[in-house]
Formats: sequence, structure tokens, C-alpha cells
Amino acid sequence: MFSQYFGQYLLNEKYLTRPQLESAIEFQKSVRLKLGVLAINAGYMNSEQANAVHQMQTKADKRFGELAVEAGYLKEEQIEELLSSQKFGHLLLAQALIDKDYMTLEKFEQAIYEYRKKYDISDIQFDALQRDDVDEIIKIYVNLEEDIYSKEIKNYIALFMRNIIRFIDSEVYTNKILKVEKYKTKCAVTQRIKNSINLQIYINAEENIFLKIASIYSGEELDSVDEMAKDSVGEFLNLTNGLYLVAMSNRGVELDMEPQTLFFENIIPSAYVIPIELPFGKIELIISYL
Repeated sequence: MFSQYFGQYLLNEKYLTRPQLESAIEFQKSVRLKLGVLAINAGYMNSEQANAVHQMQTKADKRFGELAVEAGYLKEEQIEELLSSQKFGHLLLAQALIDKDYMTLEKFEQAIYEYRKKYDISDIQFDALQRDDVDEIIKIYVNLEEDIYSKEIKNYIALFMRNIIRFIDSEVYTNKILKVEKYKTKCAVTQRIKNSINLQIYINAEENIFLKIASIYSGEELDSVDEMAKDSVGEFLNLTNGLYLVAMSNRGVELDMEPQTLFFENIIPSAYVIPIELPFGKIELIISYL
């Protein structure tokens, strides 16, 4: 995930052209390994155990390694060994750029220095970014005007992004949030969270992108925005909201949810709109306080 942010920076600062960046990201994607694959390769877990941990992630907002340790599949020292064996995404991106003669090592060094200076990133923060710490990424890149809702909105965005990475696609990018008085949706599924906190959450996209999300999450190739497509994206939203309710309950705040609904081209009231870029197109996470 961090490599998308660093890559966008290189593009904005004209270190690269967009075709060069897209080519390098594609190269990086082909060689990046996830922890489950590394654990199987090392002989620490088998595929059945890895699949069981992935299933656990649909019920608990926790990292793969954390759940694997809780289940007795891995030990903490094995997690540390596996994590240390992973190559940081932005370094894979840099290697791709250098191998393709898009950038010199010196230019990469300069870009890293300027990047950290621009965002005032400490050594501790940089280490967290390199490890794709979603909470740290959202904290640094998503600027939100401080109000009574801002902390909860950032918490929800981070949770939503973690689930996009886990269940839809790991190559994801967002760096802005828009506050609007009213907003017209395209193809959207929505669900209300209610009680002491009242939120209306939407996943909004063009129909073809909505359909792609539905197909990936359901594991089936869907060709129209029908009841099955609505149920698929709705279930993804319901999963995320369910994990949010569990997290809030752990903090002593009990919330409920209403059933999901689908609609087209509807006007919604005052809301925060978070554009999220994926390899196949853009979706919008919309959060409205009621």
C-alpha cells in the first residue's frame, strides 16, 4: 500500500511519467508475497491453516500474524522472522524503476529524502509506513478538519481500507477527504449504524466498478448489477460495519445496524466523501452523520 503513496509522490514531482509508474507497479505486484504464503513456504503453516486464518479475518479486525499466533499456528519469533524476510513495497518499486532505467539510485535516494521532509515523517513513522500500517498511513495522508466526528471517521476509514486490502485488492490508494453539503451517488449500497452514534455508510461507484467489486468479493463473475451483485457488495459493507460495531463494543459503546439497501443516482445530505483508487477503477466511501 505504501508503494502506491510513494509512487504517486514520484509522479506528482515529475520523477516519472504515468506509464513508467504503472509499468513499475505491475512489476512489483508480481513479486510481492503475503505473510500466509511466506509461512507456508517456510513450512510453518499448511494451506488449510492459512485459509482458516483468512476466514477468521472475516470476523475479527486483526492482522494475519496476530490471528495465526492466537490459533497456535505460529509463534511470535516466527512472525518476526517472516516479516523481516519481506521486502518493503517501495523498495520493490524502486528496484523496478532502476532495472527499467526509469530512475537512478541517486534519484531514488533524493526522492526518499524529499518525501520524508515534505510530510515531516519521523524514523518511527517511516518504519510503520514501510510495513503498510494502515492507521499510520491514514493519519499522515488523509487530512480531516478536527471536529467531534473526525477521530471516528479516521478510525472507520482505516478499518474500511484494511478490509479492501484483505478481500478486494492490496493495491489501493486514497489521500483526500471531501466534506460536501449534498452529493449525488451513481450506483451505491448503503447501511445505517445507529444508537449513540448515527452514521449512514455508502459504497458508491460507476456500475462497471461496482460490478467488479461484487465479482471479486463473491468469487463469481457477475455481469449485471442484480440482486446477487447488490448482496455481494452489501455483505462486504455489512462485514466492515460489523467489525466496527465489535470495536466500539469493546470500548463500551453499543451500536446496531439496519439492513443494507441499493439505489442509483440518489441525492444524499451533508457527508464526507473519500475517493479510493483501485487498479480497476475508483470507488467512493461516503460517511454521513445523522
